[in-house]
Amino acid sequence: MNTRSRPRRFTPRRALAVVAALLIPAGGLVALASPAQAAEEVTATFAKTQDWGTGFEGKWTIKNSGTTTLDGWKLEWDYPSDTTVNSHWEATITRDGNHYTAVDAGWNGTIAPGASVSFGYNGSGPGAPSGCLINGQPCDGSGTPDPDPTDPPPDPDPTDPPPQPPGEYVNLGYFTEWGVYGRDYHVKDLVTSGSAEKLTHINYAFGNVQGGKCTMGDSYAATDKAYTAAESVDGVADTWDQPLRGNFNQLLKLKEMYPHIKILWSFGGWTWSGGFGDAMQNPAAFAQSCHDLVHDPRWAGLFDGIDLDWEYPNACGLSCDNSGPDVMREMMQAFRTKFGPDQLVTAAITADASSGGKIDKADYAGAAQYTDWYNVMTYDFFGGFDKDGPTAPHSPLNSYPGIPQDGFNSADAIAKLKAKGVPADKLLLGIGFYGRGWTGVTQAEPGGTATGPAPGTYEAGIDDYKVLKNSCPATGTIAGTAYAYCGNNWWSYDTPATITGKMDWAKQQGLGGAFFWETSGDTADGELITAIHQGLNG
Repeated sequence: MNTRSRPRRFTPRRALAVVAALLIPAGGLVALASPAQAAEEVTATFAKTQDWGTGFEGKWTIKNSGTTTLDGWKLEWDYPSDTTVNSHWEATITRDGNHYTAVDAGWNGTIAPGASVSFGYNGSGPGAPSGCLINGQPCDGSGTPDPDPTDPPPDPDPTDPPPQPPGEYVNLGYFTEWGVYGRDYHVKDLVTSGSAEKLTHINYAFGNVQGGKCTMGDSYAATDKAYTAAESVDGVADTWDQPLRGNFNQLLKLKEMYPHIKILWSFGGWTWSGGFGDAMQNPAAFAQSCHDLVHDPRWAGLFDGIDLDWEYPNACGLSCDNSGPDVMREMMQAFRTKFGPDQLVTAAITADASSGGKIDKADYAGAAQYTDWYNVMTYDFFGGFDKDGPTAPHSPLNSYPGIPQDGFNSADAIAKLKAKGVPADKLLLGIGFYGRGWTGVTQAEPGGTATGPAPGTYEAGIDDYKVLKNSCPATGTIAGTAYAYCGNNWWSYDTPATITGKMDWAKQQGLGGAFFWETSGDTADGELITAIHQGLNG
């Protein structure tokens, strides 16, 4: 069986990492010890299967040379720091300095006597593997693994350990393309805030959907904006003639520093969802166009998959779609077919659990079989867009007496999706790193009347948490979230304390983790991202 075509069994509760790979000198297949030394039970060999000058494809093969079935495998090796990888498949790989560990993907962990399995990667660099161990023993079954003769003597002084994967749950944040302008928020801020080490995934928002295809959003911000040494993730300035600059280059540098982070390109969003209906007239062509853009050689290795943010299939958002309830399933099936089992394919979906509401409009359960997870947008239920009120928290965890609309809360949304057949661990709870508010309010408690949306930094009725925590501190809580009354303004938003409560609830529900919109709303020291991280992994 061609294992590359098998349905991908993705479990969000796994520490996810990016592999760094090894370029083998000419000669192809390499066994990392003399073949004359007989293997005891299991062996591992490495081959460079392709070489296109600027990069290569490598493959490890694990063979059961014993007489009993092998149940699970772990491969370890070392390589020089100048060798890197762009993508990998059919194994989960983690890094500790220059030491790499690959474990089976679950479905390929059992190896019968005499049988073998393989995993591979695309990479670059001149390095060769050394110190290979398979299940704790040398890869040819003989004694001590051979050292790399080019390695320097061990340094007796202790050094700081490299960043480690932040836990078993997904902690995903959206990074907005346009944040580099007025918000002055850049990839480096994820490092200086201490947030990068706590994230598992980043959704880059947004690409557009036009003419039946995925297209670039703002190409200047994505690929051309030049960064000085002080602004750059690694302290190295962009040059005028380098082939890739902008957010994409900065994110590639971030992945080098934090190899556990996976990055997806998110397409659509509220403003750019209007093209999905037309694109789904030919699902295969749509998926092909998106795959070609996501994996464009100009930014090879950046993206680990795609996120589809259609607001909303067979329902109304900024515009209305009448494609029918099957369109969600058909879209996710087409994208899984094109992206294959080793790339992430996710979607941001509605949290409208009202009777006959948006969850009822599309086949989210049928689509889930092709989806790694859903980002359930459990926020924006209420806000200053209803200028007269009543005031209500925009992201209530559960219902409460007097809530303006039944089914507009996180618990009802998750319950409805689970009842329809969506697995709990494919659902991520959404957190807003912002508040929504009204002005002209005369009472502190929810349910008051208003005269319009409250003034905001960039837009009326909405503002970042980092602003509101100081300008209008929380004065109460309701339905698992906070609200604030200051002057004649009324705001609701999540705080570290309410996020902790929501993460406890998410774990009790068996969810795969959480996601948030969006990174620039947090404080300079990343207190909300920290709250999600500690809440999920505490």
